[in-house]
Amino acid sequence: LPTDLDPVEAAPLLCGGIIGYRALRLSGIQPGGRLGLYGFGASARLALQVANHWGCEVYVATRSPHDQQRARDLGAAWAGGTDDAPPTPLDAAVTFAPAGEVVVAALKAVDRGGTVAVNAIHLDRIPEFPYEHLWWERSLRSVANFTRQDAREFLALAAEIPIRTETDVYPLDDANQALADLASGKVEGAAVLRIG
Repeated sequence: LPTDLDPVEAAPLLCGGIIGYRALRLSGIQPGGRLGLYGFGASARLALQVANHWGCEVYVATRSPHDQQRARDLGAAWAGGTDDAPPTPLDAAVTFAPAGEVVVAALKAVDRGGTVAVNAIHLDRIPEFPYEHLWWERSLRSVANFTRQDAREFLALAAEIPIRTETDVYPLDDANQALADLASGKVEGAAVLRIG
């Protein structure tokens, strides 16, 4: 880890942050571009901060009105529901939600030549959609793993920006409570176990 990163603050960066960064790269978004984020969990919140740093206009689609407001608070140009179309065509999009219908929504929102990167470990069935959503050289690709180089680049960038993380810290002895709080939705950001 870069020495200027607090280990507790860095904990959420090591999985969701790095894979979110790789998803941004695979989407092909360029500095100043229009980026869509579909779903707004921990990984998307970190990706939004990177995209803002790159000068992108970020459009967030998420079901939760609470998360829509959080996206605006973090600098999104627009936040709406997953059934709402962004107010302008997107250059690229990343889907974080494990719902196949958001992949179709993202394809519909991406302009000609744009890419949708699907950042999901699990995804339900992608519904059938008309070819016109893929036509004009749009691309659809999955994000499976990140590399050591992704980790090095992202962690250096996280220290430079600096990326703000949301953590709830638990002593290691309270690991079961942390899991229960995660399962019940009491944890807003990432649960971090502190040893010692």
